[in-house]
Amino acid sequence: MVFSYELFGRLFVYLAIAIFSITGFTLLIGLYSFKRNTMIFPNLILFVLYLFYSPAKWICHVFSIKDTLVDEILVEVRNAVMIDKFKKICDKKVLILPQCMRHSSCQARCDPIVGYQCKECGKCDIGLLCQEARKYNFKVFVIPGDSFVKKIMRSYKPNSCIGVACFQELTESMQSVSKHIPVQGVFLLKDGCYMTTVDIEEVVTKMEMCDV
Repeated sequence: MVFSYELFGRLFVYLAIAIFSITGFTLLIGLYSFKRNTMIFPNLILFVLYLFYSPAKWICHVFSIKDTLVDEILVEVRNAVMIDKFKKICDKKVLILPQCMRHSSCQARCDPIVGYQCKECGKCDIGLLCQEARKYNFKVFVIPGDSFVKKIMRSYKPNSCIGVACFQELTESMQSVSKHIPVQGVFLLKDGCYMTTVDIEEVVTKMEMCDV
């Protein structure tokens, strides 16, 4: 019995070493791809970093690297993998924005299915993005949580999507949505749940990529 426990312990240690070695190596490949804007084994990067998301974050913490690097790699690799399909979509394109971009005095009503209905009052960037979205045939949804993404997928049935969110939420949402339609992601410029902002030019550039 003692031998069995010892063997089990060794196997556990070997397994842990293997996981962290594979994860670390994949992080290096992902970082190289991210910095050089050249995708190397993109499907491997997505598979390993999603599977070992927490160990990858831990490795970044141990080496004093910002743990959001894992999310940045996953989103940029996903963007690169799906960009060709995304560009070909001409109709039922959606832009999903988080409700935290709303102004503190926003009076928009929240629909239980599609989220907040922007009045384009001009107090925040959402109104400007709504105006830009119309130029490129995108429908805008401003949502209070991840659960609304599934509601929009079921009710509106979009053919492509641009998502804007904080690091972890965008990483998770893109993984889910990309199983059904081509998706592109843009990070918020800062984390938080109050009057956040996004690089409007980056979002508009994503919309311009599509055939309209």
